[in-house]
Amino acid sequence: MKIGLFTTNQQYLDTDMVGALEAQYAMVRLARDRGWDSLFTGQHYLNEGNNKQLQIVPFLSRLMAEAGEMTVGMGVLLLNLHNPVYVAETVASMDILARGNFVFGVGLGYREVEFDAFGVRKGQRVKRFEAYLDVIQRLWRGEAVTYENEMCKLDAVRMNIRPVQQPRPPLWIAANNDAAVRRAARLGDAWMINPHSTVETVRRQLALYRDELAKADKPLPSELPSIKEVFCAKDRATALQVAGPYLFGKYQDYAKWGQDDAMPASESFNQEFDSLLQDRFVLGSPEDCYEQLRPYWEELNVNHLIIRTHWAGLPLSAALSSIRLMSDELLPALRKV
Repeated sequence: MKIGLFTTNQQYLDTDMVGALEAQYAMVRLARDRGWDSLFTGQHYLNEGNNKQLQIVPFLSRLMAEAGEMTVGMGVLLLNLHNPVYVAETVASMDILARGNFVFGVGLGYREVEFDAFGVRKGQRVKRFEAYLDVIQRLWRGEAVTYENEMCKLDAVRMNIRPVQQPRPPLWIAANNDAAVRRAARLGDAWMINPHSTVETVRRQLALYRDELAKADKPLPSELPSIKEVFCAKDRATALQVAGPYLFGKYQDYAKWGQDDAMPASESFNQEFDSLLQDRFVLGSPEDCYEQLRPYWEELNVNHLIIRTHWAGLPLSAALSSIRLMSDELLPALRKV
């Protein structure tokens, strides 16, 4: 089992972002020094409500300087919002900065404010996503690429900067609904399982994923990653008291943004926290967390857990305490599964 840290530097509006950035460095250094395997961060534009966050490329590039030998990855880049040449050259550059230890994670996105800001029309989103993935990979292979849409015109162009990893960095595709899970099987190297769904939903969608892999005559991925919301404390009551309000606030924002509208009908964030966390979030003592995570390796064959243990407003000391406790007591047990 590989263990990763997911950090976003998503903060309240009145937060000093320079000081908050120092806190992100502290979390990464601690995870690095305690032997965590990977580091991921995500992306949003035009954050609504009482929060803000840094953009993925400069943020992740800076974190590389703190990450040591950790694998670094996008979790995820919203591919539809960016010109494919920008993505191809930027990701190739980041793979070089990471010395070939980089994961290219992408997603379709779900927020209308982002689609509108970047001129991504309804009815074109999936088509553009698939076309951009194709263009990017052809550029990385050194092909002469011809392609045109309303945002991009290429006439037999070649790209000279290439990723270290050939033919490309691992392509992990985030997916929430059933159609997107099938698309991840067809187009990607792995489905990046989201932290939002219950175990029951992931179990059902994993069957769809495997079915689509079989139809495409593709093997099961050697690495199956899952992002999880995890907070470790001396006991469950303490974990709920310390982290619960901030984790709940995160999902109240998701509900306002329409995240659960992009998920199966069985999933809704419009509920009280005690109900929301059931079969979804992992909070408690190291022993509690181990048992709550057990289905991920025993039933779902996940072998790379990417843990988010900090949310907007949570004091740095609490996040560091959770990372230390996981490093000392949870990770040794997970390494044995």
